[in-house]
Amino acid sequence: MTSETITADASGTWHLGDLPVHRLGFGAMRLTGSAAFHQGTPSDRGRSIAVLHRARELGVNHIDTAAFYFSALRSANELVNTALAPYPDDLVIVTKVGPHRDHSGAWATAARPDQLRGHVEENLRQLGRDHLDVVNLRRMGQDSIAEHFGALAELRTAGLIRHLGVSDVTARHLDEALAVAPVVCVQNRWGLDRRDADTDELVRICGERGIAFVPFFAVAGEAGSGGGATSHHDEAVLAVARAHDATPAQVRLAWTLHQGRHVLAIPGTGNPDHLAENVAAGALRFTEAELTRLDASHTGPPA
Repeated sequence: MTSETITADASGTWHLGDLPVHRLGFGAMRLTGSAAFHQGTPSDRGRSIAVLHRARELGVNHIDTAAFYFSALRSANELVNTALAPYPDDLVIVTKVGPHRDHSGAWATAARPDQLRGHVEENLRQLGRDHLDVVNLRRMGQDSIAEHFGALAELRTAGLIRHLGVSDVTARHLDEALAVAPVVCVQNRWGLDRRDADTDELVRICGERGIAFVPFFAVAGEAGSGGGATSHHDEAVLAVARAHDATPAQVRLAWTLHQGRHVLAIPGTGNPDHLAENVAAGALRFTEAELTRLDASHTGPPA
C-alpha cells in the first residue's frame, strides 16, 4: 500500500472526554534514543523533531508522552515542546505519572500520592502548558489505586488536568477509579500476540462504557520497550500482509483498530518512513475471513 498519501483521519475518530482524536496516534517514547527511556544511545535531535513535524503533516493529533521518557541527552517532552509549540488547537497531548526516575535516569520507588502534583507540574513545565489534556495514572503494582487516583482528581478539579485515565490496570482497578472521577482512557500492554484473557475482557468492558482502550507495544511483541517492531510474525499475519501489500507491523496495528471503535493505537518510532507506514495502517480494511484468521492467531495457543 502507498503510505505517503494516507493521513491519520483514515483511522477514524474517537473522543477522549470532549477532545476528538484520530484513532491512530503517536507515542513519543522512542524519540529519546535507541533504548527508549532506558540508558541507550541518544537520538539524533533533528531527526526526532522532523518525525514530530511529519506526524502533524500526516494528521496525527494525539501524542502520548511522559516526563520520565528521557535518555542521556534527550527528553520526549522537550522534543514535543520544541517541535510543536505553540500547539495547534486540535492537538491532544496525553501524559502519565506514577513511575519515578531520578535525574541520573535510575528508577526510584513508585510515586506517593502526595508526590503526584510535583510530577504533573514537571510535565506542565517541560511541555510549556498551563494544563494537561489527559493524564494517565500508571499503576506501579499497588493493590489499590484509589488514593493515587484521588490525588489526580483533585488536580483535575483545580484545573491542572482536563481528563484522567489509568494504565496497567485490571477491571477492578478501573471500577475503583470510576468511583472517584470519570475515566476517559485505559492504557495496558496488549496486541495481536499478547494473549491475555483478563485484558481481552477489559477491552470489552471499556467498549461498553465508552472508554478508550489505548494499547502500548501493539507491534513490539515480546521486545516491549527495548526495541522496535517484533521480527517474529505468525503465518496469518504474513499472509494478510501479502494480500494487502502491507508490512506485518501495519497488519498488527490495523488488527488492533479493528477490535472496536473505542480502541486506539499509539505506535512510536524515530524513523520518518516507519511513521508514514504506521499512519497508513489506519486505512487497512480486512475481510471477515482475514479477521477470523488473525483473531485465531490472537486467541490460539502460543507457537
